[in-house]
Amino acid sequence: MSTNFYIKTKLVNSKEYLFDELRKKWILSTPEESVRQQFWKYLHFEKKYPKSLLAIEKKIVINGLNKRFDLLVFDELGKPHIIIECKSPKVKIDQKTLDQVLSYQNKLAANFIILTNGLKTYCIEIDLELKKASYIKEIPEYRISRKK
Repeated sequence: MSTNFYIKTKLVNSKEYLFDELRKKWILSTPEESVRQQFWKYLHFEKKYPKSLLAIEKKIVINGLNKRFDLLVFDELGKPHIIIECKSPKVKIDQKTLDQVLSYQNKLAANFIILTNGLKTYCIEIDLELKKASYIKEIPEYRISRKK
């Protein structure tokens, strides 16, 4: 993912804020937030996922603890399809990052997991029936499934 999408920004009390079009509000600009904003735009504009199927920073309860996933793509039936974990470009994607997203996966049962820091992106396809995971080279494009 090398495209740089436009993000509206403003300064308030010498702090930069970016406008999140999904949440429809201004968010304090951090390196991780910039990665999150760029990535959902990449999914929408390059991979053709409709905004209506994207959720950003929503609460999820895991083992009684409140957590927040970065991005979640739903399928047309409203089931979790792709979980995306975003980190700052300074943060290395490692086992701890993978463990974090796997804890969300255990709860959400998505078909794909994506880990990104804006510099490196890893995509893992999950076969829920066979309980197998495999790295794939390309993030899947949006296509309407015919499953009912």
